[in-house]
Order: sequence, then C-alpha cells, then structure tokens
Amino acid sequence: MTTIEQASQLHRAGRIAEAVDHLRNAGLGGDGAAWVELALWFLQGNGVVRDLRVSRELFGRAAALGDRQARMIHLSLVANGTGGPSDWPEGLRLLRTAARDDADAARQVELIAAMDLNERGDPKRATAGRMLQDRPETHLFTGLLTAVECDALAAAALPSLVPSVVIHPATGRAIPHPVRTSDNAGFPWLAETPFIHAINRRLAAASRTDVAAGEPLQVLRYRPGQEYKPHFDAVPDTDNQRVLTMLAYLNDGYEGGETLFISTGLRVSGAVGDVLMFRNATDDGRPDPQSQHAGLPVTRGEKLIASRWIRQRRFGPL
Repeated sequence: MTTIEQASQLHRAGRIAEAVDHLRNAGLGGDGAAWVELALWFLQGNGVVRDLRVSRELFGRAAALGDRQARMIHLSLVANGTGGPSDWPEGLRLLRTAARDDADAARQVELIAAMDLNERGDPKRATAGRMLQDRPETHLFTGLLTAVECDALAAAALPSLVPSVVIHPATGRAIPHPVRTSDNAGFPWLAETPFIHAINRRLAAASRTDVAAGEPLQVLRYRPGQEYKPHFDAVPDTDNQRVLTMLAYLNDGYEGGETLFISTGLRVSGAVGDVLMFRNATDDGRPDPQSQHAGLPVTRGEKLIASRWIRQRRFGPL
C-alpha cells in the first residue's frame, strides 16, 4: 500500500490528524507526491480547515523535490496571487527555471517576452475600445490580443474541452446545458498560468477593473448548430454582481455565431484578437433587462472564444 493509500485509509476512518501526519512525515522524507496530496487536502478543505496559504506552501515543497505538476501549480499561484501575495517577478523567475526542461513553460516564457508588461505583469499601455451602443454599454477592443496569443489560448484549452453541462437540481447529476450547447474548458486559479494571468491582466486593464475581480477565464468552442440561447450573464440575488462580460475572439473561418443583443438587434462578429465588452448590470448592481444576449448558431466551421466575467469586487480565493 502506498503512502497516499495509507493516508486515505486513515482519512476515511476519521483519523484525520494521523493521516495528515503520515503525509507530512513522508513529505519530510522526500516524497513529493505526499506533499501534493496534502496540498490538495488544504486546497479543498478535505477533512482539514481550508487554507490556501498552506496549500501554496506545500505545492512549493513538492516542486522543490522535483514534482513537475506541483512546480507549475506553485509558480502559477505565486504569479497570480492565490494563497498569498502576487509576486509576478518571482513567478517569472520560477517559470524560466522550469523552462529549462519543460516545453510548455518555455513556450510561456516566449509568449510573455513578446508582451509589453510592467513589473506587476500589467500592460504598459492601455488599449481604448470603440463604443458600439450605450445600453447595454458595449465596446469593441480591436486587436487586444495577438493572433499568436489566441492560438496559444486555444491550444491550452483543447485537451480539456468538454460539453457544457449543468447540475440537475433534483438528481444532482450533470446534464447537457439547456441554454449553452458548446464545449468549454476553464482555467481556475491552479491552472491560471503566468501566460493566462497576463491575458487576464490585459482584460482587466482594458475594462479598468481589478484583475482579482474576474472569474476564471473560459474557452468555448461552438461547432455547426451549437449556440448560446438568449440569456443574461448577471446573477440574481447576489452582493457581488457580474457587472461586465468580456469575449475574446480566438479564430476565424467560420460562419454564423454572432453575438446578438436582443433589445437592440446589434450583432457582433469580431476578428481574431478582438475583445467585446458589455455591461450586465445597472449602477446599483441589479441585472439590466437590456443586457439579454445570445450567441447565434454556428452554420459552418468552428468558433472559439475566450470568456471572462468580471464581478463588482474581488472574486475567488485569497
């Protein structure tokens, strides 16, 4: 029986403190996988009090022992500020070290080097958008992302794309999404690599919002016949509203798939690298009934977009 199996057995028996000690002792003895397992427990609150700072530290310990997955997770958390302060220079230093024997890290170093960023990872120059309509307030940022960055985002998402689902309220089972018939892949904080984080910072700069207010970036794929039926992005009865939506167009060569605003009839189909931003809520945080929109069915080819919802204030872990 492996160390992790033994710890899991203790955990299931309710002997949590013994299970934690078992993993910690194995980690101190040089077992990087034990540190990863314990880091996941603290990340998820699995029998222990959820503590993202401890989780980040433990991923770092596993990384120091040569665990490649832990290395990428740890440097991402350092760069994006999950479980501790954001330290962009240190995150980049760790990424460059990883790039010595990791092709994905080396590609990220190359992509980030082509960006004009300051010491925090923010773009040095802001990009102005063009207003398309005043309600819902809608702007188009032409070429906010480069074609190379769009290709890299699509490539990062491709292995993780799965059909969009929702949880059935009665059965608790995942069922096909009744409104969004696409495939999607998300980049939550553990997967928000320095490259993804730099993109999120550019979206924050364009929208003049705090990068920490954004929900995890998603990539959506629509094939012929797939669509996002009329819907609202705002969330009812919340004290931290989704005030903005940002959609980045990652490819071309498809037909259909325009973003349609129901109340005004405005249709938008951006070019590669363009970013559409629109407001979902009124100034007091209530959902704006004028913000209903749809992603029309794709009629030919394949549409790829990146989507990021932005809240009124910080969203997600500290």
